[in-house]
Amino acid sequence: MTRLLEIRDNIKVLFSKYDVFIIPVLKFLLALVMLIMINGKLGYMSKLGNPGIVIIVALACSFLPTGAILLFGGLFSMGHVFALSPEVAIVVGVIFLLIYLLYLRFTPGESLCVVVTPMLFVFHVPYVIPVVMGLIGGPASALSVVCGVIIYFTLHVVTQNAANVSGDLSDIMAQIRLIIDSLLGNKQMLVLCVAFAVVTIAVYIIRRLPIEHCWMIAMISGAVLCMVITLIGGLVTNAGFSILGIIFGCILSVGVGKVIEFFKFCVDYTRTERVQFEDDEYYYYVKAVPKMNVSAPEVKVKNINRSRVRRPIRPIAEPEESAPMDTAEMDTTELDSSYFGDTTELDE
Repeated sequence: MTRLLEIRDNIKVLFSKYDVFIIPVLKFLLALVMLIMINGKLGYMSKLGNPGIVIIVALACSFLPTGAILLFGGLFSMGHVFALSPEVAIVVGVIFLLIYLLYLRFTPGESLCVVVTPMLFVFHVPYVIPVVMGLIGGPASALSVVCGVIIYFTLHVVTQNAANVSGDLSDIMAQIRLIIDSLLGNKQMLVLCVAFAVVTIAVYIIRRLPIEHCWMIAMISGAVLCMVITLIGGLVTNAGFSILGIIFGCILSVGVGKVIEFFKFCVDYTRTERVQFEDDEYYYYVKAVPKMNVSAPEVKVKNINRSRVRRPIRPIAEPEESAPMDTAEMDTTELDSSYFGDTTELDE
């Protein structure tokens, strides 16, 4: 355990020292993977699939705020959908606009959640995101997770109905109705929106409780709750979920949550202290749980090599002799009785 704590501290020190370079690189990689996924899943506009354009946009995202990744992802998606059908692009644009307004109003700092959630769907492990956001986010993070789910299923519905919506312009209303009905009638989306929102809020509430091992309890409870809601919802609505995929995703969510706990909330409950103190108005009962840290190693210096430099010896100047004080010249006329005190009693 000590070795793991040392590795954790070294990673933190390395990140804090070189975060100016590490953060742009991570943002570049995230934007690059996102754009490649969008081009691979949609791919209706060949110009957006140009590797030069993809790399330039990813580089721009590495220097811009995090919300730029979400913005460029939406623009790329809209470009592909517009190449497929301008009418469908209007519907998708309205959905994206509503999601953006909700995100901007309630969770403006969680754009990464909205970006990563559809990417986890592509990797078939979306069940990780509600547990993770419950650990590092707040109750409003449920909205970010739901927005990510809606974005994925919106693009998924477009790809499923691509052959039907790319018809003549005379079927404009039929195309729009097809996309809206397919999206609202998607049972998997509805079940996952409810499950992810409930799990995110539940994990947040449990990990805030003043109990021992609250993070571990929150992770396991969230994974079990997500599994139960998804399986029951799938059976009731005939959504057709993969049972093995749900189980694997929930187990993986606990593993990812454990890694986050190790870096963010690693405490030693064996050294818990309870402190009580008071002031003029209140009594305070405090439970203090120390963090698990590794003391810095002692540095032992064995050899000291100091170059010898010969300095010129300066003669020490003899102090000047002060003139002797002539006591006979001291003026004692100013010394009155107040200096020696009142001596009338002694005279008597």
